[in-house]
Amino acid sequence: MQATSVTVVGWFYQTELFLRRRPLAVCIFALMVGWLLADATAQDGSQRISDQAAPVAELIQPIAQPPPTVEPGKKGEAAPGKAVAPKSIWDGIPVVQKPAKPGNYGVAPTGPGYYSLRDRLLGECRETPPPTPYPPFGLMPPSFFDVNWSFLDDPKKSWSWSDGLKRQQLGCNWLATTGGSVWLRHMSERSARLSGVNQNYELLRTRAYLDLAYLDRARVYFEFIDAQRFGSTGILTQNPIDENHSDILNMFVDYQFMTVNDREWWARIGRQELTFGSQRLVSALEWANTRRTFEGVRMFRRTKESDLDVFWTQPVVVDDVRMDRVDGNQHFGGAWLTRRPTENRTVDHYYLFLTNSAPGNQFGLGTLAYDVHTFGIRVNGNEGQFHYDYEGMLQLGGFGTEDLLAGSATIGHGYHLKDKPWNPMLWLYYDWASGDNTPMTGSRNTFHQLFPFGHYYMGFGDFVGRQNIHDLNLHLVAYPRKWITFNTQYHYLTLASARDALYNPAGRVSRSDISGTAGRNVGHELDFLWNFHLNANSDVLVGYSRLFAGSYVQLTGSGADADLFYLQYGYRW
Repeated sequence: MQATSVTVVGWFYQTELFLRRRPLAVCIFALMVGWLLADATAQDGSQRISDQAAPVAELIQPIAQPPPTVEPGKKGEAAPGKAVAPKSIWDGIPVVQKPAKPGNYGVAPTGPGYYSLRDRLLGECRETPPPTPYPPFGLMPPSFFDVNWSFLDDPKKSWSWSDGLKRQQLGCNWLATTGGSVWLRHMSERSARLSGVNQNYELLRTRAYLDLAYLDRARVYFEFIDAQRFGSTGILTQNPIDENHSDILNMFVDYQFMTVNDREWWARIGRQELTFGSQRLVSALEWANTRRTFEGVRMFRRTKESDLDVFWTQPVVVDDVRMDRVDGNQHFGGAWLTRRPTENRTVDHYYLFLTNSAPGNQFGLGTLAYDVHTFGIRVNGNEGQFHYDYEGMLQLGGFGTEDLLAGSATIGHGYHLKDKPWNPMLWLYYDWASGDNTPMTGSRNTFHQLFPFGHYYMGFGDFVGRQNIHDLNLHLVAYPRKWITFNTQYHYLTLASARDALYNPAGRVSRSDISGTAGRNVGHELDFLWNFHLNANSDVLVGYSRLFAGSYVQLTGSGADADLFYLQYGYRW
């Protein structure tokens, strides 16, 4: 009890210190509290479900009346005399974030066929793809709380045996959804982390969640995680993202605190995953056996045309012995606007800040205090079979006594060969993140990658991060069968600055040569991945990655080539 009291007092002290030093944050917090109180006591006759004059029974069961008809000849409307299906009172509840398209994606097949191995074995040929709230793939980057289950309100639609766990009404005012996942993965690494050490081990991860919506006013969400690593061989220290024993991954409350121009604004308070845009900078890091999460406040609104998020959080540090807790020395926040001007085009504008006020105390690693301010824009979409993905980032701030000026850019073009066998999608990308040509001279130019999904973008082998790097990469995504996904990548990796370091996916120095004599050639990486969609709930993922060491790797340590083989079975419900 005494330890708990000390922890609580320490948390309040850190919060008070942060707010006292940032009067703007105090103002925002005061306004938010005022909106919450005003909304809770308002008696303005607004058209929320709970404010309707109709009896509760009528809210739960639509009033019996003749089915409506529509005028003929209008696009998207029913034929003459045919009924328009009434919407569920829970339509659009809870409010979820529409997942953004990542980079180098494939175009999933459509039309008649077998969409799982189960379909193939039972001879169940479907006319169209089945409803897939979870992706038919072994990895799922979006959060469980952003999965949209509203299609199950149509009794004619079904997903799997777990339909009965979704969107169940509790009394008159609550809607409950539960679910989860489990995966087991075998990992075999040669020259793991470019160390020259070989190792093999298994990863087991279990997640379970409970999602409760209170009418259209509030939401309570809780998610549990247990991540285990076992069967290890080799002498490397355990990766911090591999284990997290029986902990809280997400635990937050959403509350609709105001409506402006018929647009609802929500506040999310508590522990929560953050995923924005392409996830090049902010991601829950699905590849890890643990997932990345934060604690703080997030205000957001969602419309068909745009999404807007404003947030302040602190990163949660994974602790495989005790309960996870925040790093009180770090603050991460910003604003993210996503616009959808057309059906095939998305534009992101964002500002992000990350600060660390305690030198030498970032996850137990020696580092300098820093303030990093990131300004970025991303444009992605397609014109017919041609697809594009552009993203640019500028960073300003300070790192210790040095001024920070850095940048990163991505340019990608894809082409969908929709009439060819396997429905292939080809991509050509160039990724750049700046490095420092003059280390320790009063200025710093090394890009800070923040909290990225590096595994997805910088090679499945996880050898490099988005810092001081040039990456010319090619991608092919294809579907040999509608239930099989094939992905192969090629990366040509060179340092942006020979005098700066090679950084790993966690942003830590992997190799360095301040003299620059080792050159810039990191090497070539080849990646191969197969995903077999067994049924609505389960997938098998098989992959192999190999880095052919370049002169830089050969001259700065173990010069051996490195590779990774993995085999994963995953189940979601």
